[in-house]
Amino acid sequence: MDQESMKRLRLDRRLQRRRGWIDDQRLQEEIGSLPDVADKIDDRPEPEPAEAPAPAEPAPPAPETTGY
Repeated sequence: MDQESMKRLRLDRRLQRRRGWIDDQRLQEEIGSLPDVADKIDDRPEPEPAEAPAPAEPAPPAPETTGY
């Protein structure tokens, strides 16, 4: 793999548990270099849930067949 591909995979959470993949110090340095994106958090209030519709009345029983 080329250097750029390896750099992108370096922080892949699935690969971090591999022995020798990345040491803790390097991981902390990489995490510290990530940009702060806290301003992109959606802080709008959650919409109120709509009332659940009333349960429908049960269907009438099917007419019995006589077997003719």
